[in-house]
Amino acid sequence: MTLSQVSAKRAATIIHSPQQALSVARELAQTFRAEAARRDRLRELPFEPLASLFASGLGAITVPAAFGGADVSTPVLAEVISLLSEADAAIGQIPQNHFYALHVLRVNGNEAQQRRFFQEVLEGVHLGNALAEFGSSAAHHRTTSLLPDGEGLVLTGQKFYATGALYADRIPTAARDAEGREQLVFVPRHQAGVSVIDDWTGFGQRTTGSGTVIFNAVKVAADDIVPFQSAFERPTTLGPFAQIMHAAIDQGIARAAFSDMLAFINQRARPWPDSGVERANEDPLILDRVGQIAARLAAGDALLSEAGEAIDAAGHHPDAEGVAAASVQVACARAWTTELALEASSLLFELSGTRSALREHNLDRHWRNARTHTLHDPVRWKYPVIGNYVLNGVLPPRRGTL
Repeated sequence: MTLSQVSAKRAATIIHSPQQALSVARELAQTFRAEAARRDRLRELPFEPLASLFASGLGAITVPAAFGGADVSTPVLAEVISLLSEADAAIGQIPQNHFYALHVLRVNGNEAQQRRFFQEVLEGVHLGNALAEFGSSAAHHRTTSLLPDGEGLVLTGQKFYATGALYADRIPTAARDAEGREQLVFVPRHQAGVSVIDDWTGFGQRTTGSGTVIFNAVKVAADDIVPFQSAFERPTTLGPFAQIMHAAIDQGIARAAFSDMLAFINQRARPWPDSGVERANEDPLILDRVGQIAARLAAGDALLSEAGEAIDAAGHHPDAEGVAAASVQVACARAWTTELALEASSLLFELSGTRSALREHNLDRHWRNARTHTLHDPVRWKYPVIGNYVLNGVLPPRRGTL
C-alpha cells in the first residue's frame, strides 16, 4: 500500500533537533490549552488540533536519524508528551500509540518497511492503534485473525480502546496469524472493510476517540505486516517505552490540575476563618499542601528523565538485565505519576473551595482525565514487581503493561 493510497500526501515540517521539538511542543501546547475545557465540555473531537500537531513534524521526532528523523531521546519524547498532556490530556494521549507503533517498527521491522513507513511519518502520516479487545477473557488476549484467503491475507476482528484510530491515516492492528503468532498490521484507515466507530463514552479523556474498530475481511498486503510477538520474546525496550509515555501523560494531567489550582486560589478562593489571614494564598495550611505537591511534581519530572535515560541505555545494548532495570525504573515513574495525577486533581478542589466545583469552571475534567487514564495497567500490579526485583532480584515479565 503506497502513501498516496493511505491519505493525501502532506508537506509536514521536518524537525531536526530536540530543542526544536520542545519549542514546537510548547507552542502547540499554548494553542491547545486555550480551548481544552470547551472541547471536553462539548466533546468536540480535536481533528484540527491533531492535524496541526502532525503537520508540525512532532509525529516524526523519534524517526531514526538514518531515515531522516530527529531521533530524539526518550526523556525528550516524555517531556513533549507531558507538555501536550498538560495543555489537553486527550490530545497528549492520542500520539502515544503512534510512537509505540514506530518503536515496534524500529525493533522488528525490516529495512524496506522502515524506509517506507518512516518516510510516510516524516510526511505527516498519523498512526492510530487497534490493539485491545473488549470481549476477550483478559486484557492481553486477542482473537482478531490474519489468515490466508486465496493468494492473499485477510484481517477479521473487532477492537475497542482504539485510541486515535478515528483520526489516523493508518491503524496498526494486533492480530494472530495462522500459526497463532501475533503480528502488527499497518492497516490503511480507509481500506475497504475497515469501520471506525465513535462510541467511546468514558467520563474522562472524552475526545481520544478510544472506541470500536471493526475489520470485516480486510485485504492485507504482506509488506504491511510487522512481527509483534517476537518483540517480547527477546529483550527489547518496547514494553518500558510504551509505559513511559503513559507516565508522561499522567504527569501532564497533574501539572494541569496544579496550574489551575494555583490560579483559582489566587483569583477566587477564600481563606478559612481560623487561618487568621486575609487571602487564601496566605493560608498556612494551603501553603503547606501546595508545597508538597510542587515537590512531588518536581520528583515526577526527575523520575521520567531517569527512566527515559534507562530505556535509551538498554536500547543501545539490549539484554535481559538492562531491559529489566529499565522496566522497573519506568514502573516506579508510572506508579508515582499515577498517584500524583489523582492527588493533584483532587487537591485542586480541597484547596480551592466549593465554588471550584461549579460546572462552569469544568475543573473536574482533570480528575476525570486522571481517573480514566490511570486505569491503564494498574499500579497495584507494579509495586509487587518492583519489590520482587529489589528484594529478590526477580526480573519482571517482558510485556507492554508493566
